[in-house]
Amino acid sequence: MTGRQRCRVYFEDVNGSTFPMDAKLIGFDPAYDLAVLKVDVGGDKIKPATIGTSRDLRVGQSCFSIGNPYGYEHTLTTGVVSGLGREIPSPNGMAIRGAIQTDAAINSGNSGGPLIDSHGHVIGVNTATFTRKGTGVSSGVNFAIPIDTVVRMVPYLIVNGTDVNNRF
Repeated sequence: MTGRQRCRVYFEDVNGSTFPMDAKLIGFDPAYDLAVLKVDVGGDKIKPATIGTSRDLRVGQSCFSIGNPYGYEHTLTTGVVSGLGREIPSPNGMAIRGAIQTDAAINSGNSGGPLIDSHGHVIGVNTATFTRKGTGVSSGVNFAIPIDTVVRMVPYLIVNGTDVNNRF
């Protein structure tokens, strides 16, 4: 990455009002479809999500996906952890290893949103849904990057702009 790029992000405050903010792209990892954005927010306008752990996840455990699928804002879908340690293709053609499989719907607009447990803790970052080639129809097989992987990678992205394994 040669420079820090800017983008526009939208937040919702504690009263439900949506407001745009400028953000700076600090780092990205194309192998894991992750990015770190810096947003200057003052006061108590937004509250951070509580980070959980993916280390103790169990197949069958309840989980929830939050996002804006196809532009439908404020969407929550429910499901279970369907599988652990899955390998899926990443946007750069490499493999994402260790993904969480869930049947909680993840569609266009959910990617990058949180996968949370029944306590409201973030256990993953929604990244992909499996579709049969040429159909565009979700099969109910969806994936998230485990939060333990995200937490481990974020410091590298902040310091280096990209993960050490993905630098050119």
